[in-house]
Order: sequence, then structure tokens, then C-alpha cells
Amino acid sequence: MKMVTAIIKPFKLDDVREALSEVGVKGLTATEVKGFGRQKGHTELYRGAEYVVDFLPKIKLEIAVADDQVDAVIEAVTGTAQSGKIGDGKIFVVPVEQAVRIRTGESGNEAL
Repeated sequence: MKMVTAIIKPFKLDDVREALSEVGVKGLTATEVKGFGRQKGHTELYRGAEYVVDFLPKIKLEIAVADDQVDAVIEAVTGTAQSGKIGDGKIFVVPVEQAVRIRTGESGNEAL
């Protein structure tokens, strides 16, 4: 099993969720987060005063999948979240040692 973590732009969430459903993802966790990378934030104007926004709003998706689904999940996320502009996001894949469904006690891939 793998945990795929994707950081994407907020307005891409619905498109990414639909693409993941099409490749067989049955569940995910989405969290509103703030951060910056190469974008380094930007400046905004509010009531005539200019200020710097260092942390930009993003969505963090966490998707636990079987090993054979990882490539399809990565393709689904990149295919829908990619605009070709700076700030599109990142994807991280890490191994998951164990997963247990609390309700039934199922473990491993059956818990997903």
C-alpha cells in the first residue's frame, strides 16, 4: 500500500476528485492548507495599502491506494491539476505499513 499526498490549487479539487473516481479511488481526505514553494507568495492591495501574502491557499489530498493503483492516481491528479503555471502543486508517495478499517477490523488492501 502507498499513501499518495497531493498539494493542489483549491479550484482544481472537484476536477481532481472526479478523475480519481474514474480510476477507482473509493475515498480520500482533503484538507485546506496554506504554504508556498517557488511561487514565494504575492502582493495584494487592500484599502489602498499593499501587503505581501506569503502563504497561499492550497488543498492537501491524502489518498491511500494499493501498489498497483499508484501510477493511475498520479496520472489522474497531474492530468487534471496541471495548468503549466507555477504553483500547480506537488505529489508525494510514501509506503504504508498497515491499514485497518475500524468498523469491521479488516486490514491491508481490504481496509481501503
